[in-house]
Amino acid sequence: MSHFDVELDTSGLNCPLPVLKARKALSEMASGQRLHLIVTDAGAHQDIPAFSKMTGNPLIESSENDGTLHFILEKGAE
Repeated sequence: MSHFDVELDTSGLNCPLPVLKARKALSEMASGQRLHLIVTDAGAHQDIPAFSKMTGNPLIESSENDGTLHFILEKGAE
């Protein structure tokens, strides 16, 4: 897994909460920092890449391990 600065575990939360919490976490981070987002909602397969494109916070990496999704998002330039 890539380097990250902040980890956010949203396990057990359903859409749209993981996206909303990721948005809040990224808003508090400096440009270039990376967020490791942990999600158990299967809808995140579509939601997180769409959120990444919509907000300009690049999706660096994504993986799945036993039903748990892991995403590395980089805070984009403001």
